[in-house]
Amino acid sequence: MSLTEKNIREKEFHNKLHLGEKKRFENIFYKAISNLFDDFYDYLKNHIKNKDVLDFGCGIGSITEKVISYGPRNISGIDISDQSISIAKKRSGELNLNIQYQVQNCEKTTLLSNSFDIIYGSGILHHLDLEKSMNELNRLLKINGTMIFMEPLGTNPLINLYRKLTPGSRTSDEHPLVFKDFDFIKNTLGAITIKYYGFMSLIFFIFYRNSKKSIIFKMLTVLDSWIFKLKFLRFLAWSVLIVAKKT
Repeated sequence: MSLTEKNIREKEFHNKLHLGEKKRFENIFYKAISNLFDDFYDYLKNHIKNKDVLDFGCGIGSITEKVISYGPRNISGIDISDQSISIAKKRSGELNLNIQYQVQNCEKTTLLSNSFDIIYGSGILHHLDLEKSMNELNRLLKINGTMIFMEPLGTNPLINLYRKLTPGSRTSDEHPLVFKDFDFIKNTLGAITIKYYGFMSLIFFIFYRNSKKSIIFKMLTVLDSWIFKLKFLRFLAWSVLIVAKKT
């Protein structure tokens, strides 16, 4: 597996992360975008049955283990971190799940072209060279195949300031997506839809504990949906759900 210096830095960071040597304080914020995760899983649940599926940047397989219950024909997971794949294989073996895990560089895999109906990922594209990874996704997807990714957005100045003030919580090479990246994805695959998440729900996250049961959270997400209908305010979002189809 050929790796650039950037790839090696990403691999080392995520090896440490999944060995438990590195904890992320930022995990406390993710309840603010639980509706993003709900939409992500709902999409997969409604589209994945009897399909050939790839978890792109699968980590230790937490999402893969859930998605396999939706009935894909075949499901594979790839990640640059050998420690992550080792943990994922161990977990799938203990759970008796038929998941094919491999250590791969997502920017250039050895997987066969036109192999997958659906490729999904969570917070992976912003760690990669977007041009290389999108060309690889285009190669791996079948015609009319779909990619669905949850990714951070890099357009809110206050969130970007927080990122600069906490460099140890992320790799030095990561690049949360910006609007021109969506144009590139569309031009590479052919069709794209973007949904935005996490502005008011993030600002007021201290006012609710469990987003699943919180009326406050539901009100904040409704407010966010109104805000993000206005194109000129979408830069305020923390994260996006990207669904793109190869045409």
